[in-house]
Amino acid sequence: MKIAVDAMGGDYAPEEIVLGAIHAVREYKYDVVLVGDEQKIRRVLQQYDAKESERLSIVHASEVIEMGEHPVQAVRKKKDASIVVATRLVRDGQCEAVVAPGSTGAAVTAALLGLGRIAGIERPCIATPIPSKKGITVLLDSGANSNSKPKHLVEAAIMGSHYAKYILGIDKPQVGLLNIGEEVTKGNELCQRTYPLLEKLKTISFYGNVEGRDIPNGTVDVVVCDGFVGNVILKFGESMAMFIYRLVKQAIKNSGFIAKLGALAIYPALKSLKKRLDFTEYGGAPLLGVNGSFIICHGSSKAKAIKNAIRVAGELVQQDVTGHIRNSIEEEGVQEYDSES
Repeated sequence: MKIAVDAMGGDYAPEEIVLGAIHAVREYKYDVVLVGDEQKIRRVLQQYDAKESERLSIVHASEVIEMGEHPVQAVRKKKDASIVVATRLVRDGQCEAVVAPGSTGAAVTAALLGLGRIAGIERPCIATPIPSKKGITVLLDSGANSNSKPKHLVEAAIMGSHYAKYILGIDKPQVGLLNIGEEVTKGNELCQRTYPLLEKLKTISFYGNVEGRDIPNGTVDVVVCDGFVGNVILKFGESMAMFIYRLVKQAIKNSGFIAKLGALAIYPALKSLKKRLDFTEYGGAPLLGVNGSFIICHGSSKAKAIKNAIRVAGELVQQDVTGHIRNSIEEEGVQEYDSES
């Protein structure tokens, strides 16, 4: 299996991206194709005493889409941008998946234009794994679409359920609709119109409405919402987790000798907690609903996150998550819903 990695995307490209690919090739059985400026990539490989090979190859791309550029305009204009070329490799069957750090907008646009959508899917969405009391809660959409219709949340519920089942290993994932209360009558127009549609689905287990506190509590396995709300939750949660961890460290540092001795005793537990809250452990978030396996990474991703993103990309391909989504969409007849619904 070959996985295309945009080596020029993100805040720390190409050094950290290439280093993550090096680690992935050594640890996993997936081959990696680094896409980007050939000379810069080769310099990083030399820096870490790695060589170009059948398992770690390079495809040159002369352009890069910067974070501040308009995604659609940039993807259409820059035909030789690294993310565009990486996506083309999957479209043409030379690779099986894409790992895309950098601009989320550019990645989503490249996937939509380069791979197209699964038949019946109107809006692909980003599924983000979030640590919870019971393990992992999948949040989607976490940023691909800021304005959603009920149909889009129905699609997200189906796609998120399959991700939880085949990647997280949950036999019958419970799906919740994010709302301001558990009662059926609660929420805005979007939630009220979506609820009865989710109740009718045959291929998912619909729990009902859930609230924000249910995400870290792990009340359900999959939480569905529009991309605007999902992205706010995601970024707030990531920053709050690290903020609390830093507060604990600062409190220990400013305490007396006895407190510091106690801190030594609980250090392994604190280290384990930090690892569980660290987004780099989960690599990246899949863009579900396109015709191919596509992982979107944090713009600030370093080598560890890239390595894990490559692992997740490989798992998506091996488990044929795209195929399972396609089958469920056909079975549910989601495409029959009115486009205004």
